[in-house]
Amino acid sequence: MPVAIITGASKGLGRALAEALAARGWDLVLDARGAAALKEAAERVAGPGTRVEALAGDVTDAGHRAALVAAARRLGGVDLLVSNASALGAEPLVRLAELPLEGLRRALEVNVVAALGLVREALPLLRESPAGTVVAVSSDAAAEAYGTWGGYGASKAALDQLAAVLAVEEPGLRVWAVDPGDMATDLYAAAVPDDDDPRPAPATVVPAFLRLLDERPASGRYAAPALLEER
Repeated sequence: MPVAIITGASKGLGRALAEALAARGWDLVLDARGAAALKEAAERVAGPGTRVEALAGDVTDAGHRAALVAAARRLGGVDLLVSNASALGAEPLVRLAELPLEGLRRALEVNVVAALGLVREALPLLRESPAGTVVAVSSDAAAEAYGTWGGYGASKAALDQLAAVLAVEEPGLRVWAVDPGDMATDLYAAAVPDDDDPRPAPATVVPAFLRLLDERPASGRYAAPALLEER
């Protein structure tokens, strides 16, 4: 069975993607900081024929990243790595003039440095897989200038560039930066707590990720809403 590592998998998009892959028979290594929420998610995801390893921890910790890859190795390798864990830098979001530099450092550490660290840890196993794939969960804030989204957007723009360069340097892999579009998530609620506009559930964008896995287009940046419209 193919094996995926998904960070930030206790809720939101990470959990929805884990549920969809489990339904397809994937074995999973799931990460999140909250042990209780991660345990509950893993129990819901696990089913007949699906092995799930749930490791609570912080992706900025090198030892935790090594443990995630070691767990995947025990399951058979790494066919898919999804960097979904994210930090905003400030909750709620603030203008750059008020953005704490420590918050920006945290966003860069989680969204960029840790993502690259996990890729580097998993790279030998990804290279061994005939379908080795890296998915970097991006944001439209990486490409558009939205007030108060500067720190988070900068970190996602950096992640996009890392994904683009990784694709050049590792032509045997598929490397996709995927903008999932608007979603009703705890992350968005923390970012803009006064925004009550309805947003789609994370599960509604999962078919876009599955389409990428099924069709395996060239490495690059993709927007989930566009992929869904083309179906």
